Amino acid sequence: MSDDFATALRRALASTRAGDPAAATALIQSALSGRSAPGSAPDPEAECGPCAKAASAAKAGGRTGGISGMGDFSGLPGMDGLKGFSGLSGLGGKAARSAPVPDGARVETRTIAGREVRLFTPSPRAGGVAGLVLMLHGCTQSPEDFALGTTMDLAAEAAGYAVAYPAQTGTHNMQSCWNWFRPQDQEAGGGEPASLAAIAREIAGELDVGARVFAAGLSAGGAMAAILAETHPDLFAAVGVHSGLPAGAAGDMGSAFAAMRGERTGRPLARPGIVFHGTADTTVSPRNAHALLPGDGVETRHGEGTRTWTRLTTPGGSELWMIEGAGHAWSGGDAAGSYADAAGPDASAEMLRFFGEVAARG
Repeated sequence: MSDDFATALRRALASTRAGDPAAATALIQSALSGRSAPGSAPDPEAECGPCAKAASAAKAGGRTGGISGMGDFSGLPGMDGLKGFSGLSGLGGKAARSAPVPDGARVETRTIAGREVRLFTPSPRAGGVAGLVLMLHGCTQSPEDFALGTTMDLAAEAAGYAVAYPAQTGTHNMQSCWNWFRPQDQEAGGGEPASLAAIAREIAGELDVGARVFAAGLSAGGAMAAILAETHPDLFAAVGVHSGLPAGAAGDMGSAFAAMRGERTGRPLARPGIVFHGTADTTVSPRNAHALLPGDGVETRHGEGTRTWTRLTTPGGSELWMIEGAGHAWSGGDAAGSYADAAGPDASAEMLRFFGEVAARG
């Protein structure tokens, strides 16, 4: 860990103890972006923009939190007081309203493998369910919030997919983040990959979708989706990663910060994948998107309104979407949910389109 980064963490710890989580958040954000730790507590809005504004709002509401994806900071010497700054998505809220349920579709809450799961099943249709998508939310989010922000249920109804949203809670991680950076949660035989695979297998068996099982996620959830592609390639036919990181990018707290800054590459996706990342993402470096799908391919440019993006298709059929000027949020979503950007492209619809193409190729 660099001296500047260690200094930033010490100052963040002091700000936390002084009852100023917004200043602590700004210090950590500054360190993550590669800027030197300021000599005194900064103006949060000047230092880290939307992240600090969210932190200021959280402070006003009596809620603390922080830069997400990192788990808790107890793994760093002297950092126990920063446990509230775990995760990978920054501060986010719970859904202000429930995600809309299309006519004929069903939403239920189940408990599978000891974990609560929000299950969306599309309206009945000839041929049955097209496939199952395991949707992994980002830090500080809930399954309902994630369903609302991504509008995945609406896309799934149109395409005929069932969607399972497992819940990660504060019991597992202080900020409800998937523990993508812990070695024990990057293995097939145990930890979170094993429990998530058990959820997918049980539901896929009930719905009789065969090999049409996929995983997708945002931020820490995207990082865990990449891990599932590596730990359970026999189960997940393809994955979608939005604003996430590659498997093997981190093995502890220090390397997790480095990975978020794009200083560690990890391993390319082990299964066909579709990757979305905003070029202005200051929480997870866009370098991680290129690490997930390295190499050349056929690139095309697209636009919609004021938003432009490039789509690179690899020789193996995977896709890398780089969205100009977009930050750390789900593209084409509903801003009523956290970490959702209403501007296109529509990541949910494109992921389901991609999964369908993979299934058709067999």
